[in-house]
Amino acid sequence: MIRAALILLINLILLRGIADAQSRDIEKKVDSLLGIMTLQEKLGQLNQLGGISDSATPGRTSEEQVKMVRQGRVGSFLNVTGAAETERLQRVAVKETRLGIPLLFGCDVIHGFKTIFPIPLAEASTWNPELIERAEHIAAVEASAGGIHWTFAPMVDIARDPRWGRIAEGSGEDPFLGSVMAAAKVRGFQGKSILEQGSIIACAKHFAAYGGAEAGKDYNTVDMSERTLREIYLPPYKAAVDAGVWTLMSAFNEIGGVPCSGNQWLLTNVLRNEWGFKGFVVSDFESVAELMKHGVASTRTDAGILGLCAGVDMDMVDAIYVNELVGAVRSQRLSEEMVNQAVRRVLRVKFAYGLFSAPYRNNDTLKEQTIMRAPEHLALARTVAQQSIILLKNTKNVLPLGKTTKTVALIGPFAGNENRRELIGSWAWVEKAEEVVSVIDGIKEKVSPGTKILYAKGCEAVADSGVEIEKAVRIARQADVVVAVLGEESGMSGEAASRSELNLPGKQQELLEAICRIGKPVVLVIFNGRPLTISWAAENVDAIVEAWFPGVEAGNALADILFGDVNPSGKLPVTFPRSVGQIPLYYNHKNTGRPCNDSDSFTSRYIDIPNTPLYPFGFGLSYTTFAYTNLTVSSPRFKQGQNIHIAVDVQNTGKLSGDEVVQLYIQDEVASVTRPVKELKGFKKISLNAGEKKTIDLTVTPDDLSFYNLEMKKIVEPGIFKIFVGGSSIDAISSQFTLE
Repeated sequence: MIRAALILLINLILLRGIADAQSRDIEKKVDSLLGIMTLQEKLGQLNQLGGISDSATPGRTSEEQVKMVRQGRVGSFLNVTGAAETERLQRVAVKETRLGIPLLFGCDVIHGFKTIFPIPLAEASTWNPELIERAEHIAAVEASAGGIHWTFAPMVDIARDPRWGRIAEGSGEDPFLGSVMAAAKVRGFQGKSILEQGSIIACAKHFAAYGGAEAGKDYNTVDMSERTLREIYLPPYKAAVDAGVWTLMSAFNEIGGVPCSGNQWLLTNVLRNEWGFKGFVVSDFESVAELMKHGVASTRTDAGILGLCAGVDMDMVDAIYVNELVGAVRSQRLSEEMVNQAVRRVLRVKFAYGLFSAPYRNNDTLKEQTIMRAPEHLALARTVAQQSIILLKNTKNVLPLGKTTKTVALIGPFAGNENRRELIGSWAWVEKAEEVVSVIDGIKEKVSPGTKILYAKGCEAVADSGVEIEKAVRIARQADVVVAVLGEESGMSGEAASRSELNLPGKQQELLEAICRIGKPVVLVIFNGRPLTISWAAENVDAIVEAWFPGVEAGNALADILFGDVNPSGKLPVTFPRSVGQIPLYYNHKNTGRPCNDSDSFTSRYIDIPNTPLYPFGFGLSYTTFAYTNLTVSSPRFKQGQNIHIAVDVQNTGKLSGDEVVQLYIQDEVASVTRPVKELKGFKKISLNAGEKKTIDLTVTPDDLSFYNLEMKKIVEPGIFKIFVGGSSIDAISSQFTLE
């Protein structure tokens, strides 16, 4: 044992030594190149241009842009893809410019490239970081084969307001789950080394607190305490940095009066000086120019100086740095050393990615033709979709359905083939709608030859026109069971897709109520990119399946769940409110001086609705049941710096095998500043056969007990801590320990 540990330590030291030597070699190369660059060439490295697109030439470039490359005035392109096209431009940069500095090609590979996986919020619902790491690796392999070096993902913004459309692109409301997923995604994109074939550079975004926008309106103001920023919103970015992410993207929003793309405290003091980040920061789309609209810069030059000095190294599509900052340096409004600092960071990443030695590493057109949507990629997409689907309700065990059910009625705008493209969500580059498995096709493949499938759209997804509710009801009357497939169109969530109401859109609620009135068993399947207010359905529908936007294997994965080939195991990464009026609603809230007490009016409560959510964070049912017993802590008392070891018995008490997410929460009972009522600090996804029992070990580290004190120093205070272990944030058994 000692010998093995010694060998491991020696290997780690050797690897660190190799990494340090490589880092020193890169720094020498960067300094050498920087020393012969003109000011215009330096600023060119900080300039990212956007590709042009039309129906004939998607993701291409103009002659003017190619001319700029030849002049050394471009360092990167956005959304220019394809092995042949990126190679063509790379040859211009390498062969036809004075210094031959290669270009970086970036693209929004958010949840898959050609093989589209579930949206990130759905991926978080798997509570399976190892699986998601594999999914991002597949995305990287396909993207790199398409000429891409760099993805603008993962989005790691915490979101406590589901009105915000971009909640679909993140991992939900919790900083612990968000941090675990952020690190897994960085590892998946970048691999063990970004020099490996098939890896791409990750970009954690949007730095920072973009998900905290007031009123859930995209691009809106963010205003919060530094404690909330550090304890809730910053941890996933820090996890991405610790996982080795090479780039970050600055956010559109301001925090406390300072726009993020001009925030030196955030981009330099915290990111570089505190966290030790060595990569570079790219602005969001035109966010440097938007410093003028924020009212902190009066001219493009002022905006460029503010952004660069704050720590934004690359300007996305504004062309402010390359066009305006030459004059700023020559007039001594901006020091050239500040420019040099940003250029060093960009060149460092290009050297680390191996572009100087292998500029065409991602330009294999044969590989591009053969690797996309490979069978093993689609199989993994199906697995991720299966594990992301959440069973919210299952009265009288309506689910799973029998494969020999005589007649099944599929009702709703997302049940048939017409809207199959909507099942993959935003930020997905599907070329043909037929690439997406529809619900009706997935179910037809699952049921017996004798099962009759009936279908009626009933209504359009959003519009009040095209309503055929009476026809849908007639068809539903003929069935043994009705599957209502409702929800949002893909464009109703994502960027610039904030909603003031979270109900089923259009005439869908009317359709659902009409179907339920006929008295047949009804299973509601929801496709959506955010929590919806479905209180009526929760009261009146027999079963509810939260499918999110599951990707290209949508119909197959859903059928696997509905008919019991796969036992649902997804858990909510975000709270479902009863009504919009409860928002923001999240599990790790503070108690206040007057915690909610339904028997006392003068407490923190509503008079017209319960404080409790419709479905809580961490919730998700199974076709089997699980029991938690024998929660033990390794000692009743611990000293500062010790790990706390916890064990709990989990038994499958049902008749089917299934997966369960064992969740660990803590509460610091008394501290120098107020603490949340509960905080997730660990989880494990386990598999149990019917009747099987396992003892699950969990660990709480000293950092898990830490918080920011009155002086904004991260500390651990002595005291009593409660622990909760169970299948959701509200369904748990508890114990406690004392920290001395």
